[in-house]
Amino acid sequence: MRKDKGQRTIDKGPIRTTPGAHTLSEILSQPQCWAHCMLALQKSNEIETALRRLPARSDWLFIGCGSSFYVAQAAASSWTALTGQRARAIPASELLLFPGLVTSGPPCQPVLISRSGQTSEVLKAAEYLESKNVRILAITCVDGQPLEKISSATLHMLAADEQSMVMTRSFTSMLLGLQVLAASVGKQNAFLESLRKLPALAQTVLDPLPQRIQQFVDGHDFADYVFLGQGPFYGMASEAMLKVKEMSCSYAQCFHTLEFRHGPKAIVSAETLLTFFLSESGYEAEREVLEEVKSLGGTTVVVTNTADDAARRSADILFELNLDVAEYARLTTYLLTGQLLGLFTGLKKGFDPDRPRNLSRAVVLE
Repeated sequence: MRKDKGQRTIDKGPIRTTPGAHTLSEILSQPQCWAHCMLALQKSNEIETALRRLPARSDWLFIGCGSSFYVAQAAASSWTALTGQRARAIPASELLLFPGLVTSGPPCQPVLISRSGQTSEVLKAAEYLESKNVRILAITCVDGQPLEKISSATLHMLAADEQSMVMTRSFTSMLLGLQVLAASVGKQNAFLESLRKLPALAQTVLDPLPQRIQQFVDGHDFADYVFLGQGPFYGMASEAMLKVKEMSCSYAQCFHTLEFRHGPKAIVSAETLLTFFLSESGYEAEREVLEEVKSLGGTTVVVTNTADDAARRSADILFELNLDVAEYARLTTYLLTGQLLGLFTGLKKGFDPDRPRNLSRAVVLE
């Protein structure tokens, strides 16, 4: 086991095999994994137990690091939409370094997110909250880890744990678990039905994606990767950006879609790949940015539920989901394209996405 100054890995990662084999398998397993996790969550009664153990709060705070922070972003947006309660997301480091900026205001219910249940900064945040007599809800993909022992209640997404270092199905499954929680609190039965329908519908979306994205990646070279999304889709754009960075060591950025006009569009060229996660709620305004970027010479990927002719004309490659579920229930499906883009870009550049450079499966500090 390699040990860096001030940091240790918690395992050796996956056994050497075909580069990217574990990551690809885990990406492709997601619809089945989602169905398994949601069924297990229902049978376990963990949501009912959590709500019984936690005090009633009107403000919720979602906390994570890295990919788990981006889960937090999307979960906070989903929480407000489904419950009508205030919610926000922060990285664990904000609570540790600037606690006054985080804890001022009315009491909030913290939700700590960690695939491994061992992430040091998340554990330190949990310990800080515990010292203030705050009850904690955790969500994780591994049973019996330190985070669970500190928390008042835990939601387990055990089927979503991965052999590869990068988070793919753990990200989407933990987000779905938190959406199930939000819909349960908000008594959004129609949304819960959307989530139950999602795995089968998403499988139809996923089946053609690997071949299409691999062909696209093999036929192009890019210097910059940009991911754009608004509202709940900003968390998806952030995570897609990170997947490209982690798996291919490429320069990638993310922005709120309309914010891209305000300075960042200076980078647009034919060597800039811009991925638009077009929402339904803000479709027309976001599509106008797509058209503007295309007129500047950018190369564009468009992911949307249903595209109009203007979006089709402005997309170099278009992925239409055509999912008959609520908009927030589609979030995880948008991310599939970003995960596969990172994987195939990494393979093209000669990296092994299962074992990204300089990374470990969890950040555990000495």
